[in-house]
Amino acid sequence: QVQLVESGGGLVQAGGSLRLSCGASGRTFGTYPMAWFRQAPGMDREFVATISWTGGRTDYADSVKGRFTISRDNANVDLQMNSLKPEDTAVYYCASDAAKYYTGDYVSREAAAYNYWGQGTQVTVSS
Repeated sequence: QVQLVESGGGLVQAGGSLRLSCGASGRTFGTYPMAWFRQAPGMDREFVATISWTGGRTDYADSVKGRFTISRDNANVDLQMNSLKPEDTAVYYCASDAAKYYTGDYVSREAAAYNYWGQGTQVTVSS
């Protein structure tokens, strides 16, 4: 099993910044992507960003491109969020496909590609 714990959420004014962190423990071996997703009230969970095992490849949702930056240190992953907007308000979830071995800089935007999820951290952006 793998445990993922997010931190860093909170309330911020529009235009501000937050940095989310996700710490992993347990069976964190392997070469696998990690990602951030978010879910706003009444909405489906949506992809935000993903990063390969090496960190050499990243992918972002169009809505956050240029404002958010994903990074990782082994099995831990961060999300730097700048120029936040009220529409970024959501619960943010860290996801991992730990204990798998992928070749190359594999990433995925699909929630089904990830086997482990954190409990989520609330981000609220006021206008």
